[in-house]
Amino acid sequence: MTTRTATRPNCSIARALELVSDRWTFLILREAHLGTTRFADFRDYLRIAPNILTNRLNAMVDAGLLEKHEYREEGERARSSYHLTPAGEDLKLVLAALQQWGDVHVPRADGPTVLRRDTRTNGLVDVGFVDKDGAQVPQEDVVFEPVPGGPADRSTWR
Repeated sequence: MTTRTATRPNCSIARALELVSDRWTFLILREAHLGTTRFADFRDYLRIAPNILTNRLNAMVDAGLLEKHEYREEGERARSSYHLTPAGEDLKLVLAALQQWGDVHVPRADGPTVLRRDTRTNGLVDVGFVDKDGAQVPQEDVVFEPVPGGPADRSTWR
């Protein structure tokens, strides 16, 4: 499978990783999904250097994961808040899958720090595969299958 064309990677995973390939981006996304919107709050919750946070927030805005909204508190200068776009919202599933994996394979002695709950039932939820009808599919029954003739189709390699 070739990883890159002249302009962009062929692989969906490689293209996604171009946008979210570092630790800080995932942690900023986690905080945004917890409701954080203001620079100072991101900085304080994450204990991240302001210059790194500025770079990551700008990159995430440029990538379409966050959008900036201007606000001004009385007597203060205008500032930006950062809000998830639909693309950023869609990363909730990825974050939940990483969290679930971490809870199982690199757990804290005191247990999870965040629980995933269904707002309708208040029940705990797991991340998993579902078919087009919404039925759960066991992980061992799921395979990654290259599209015939596509860049990942190994039958065309010579």
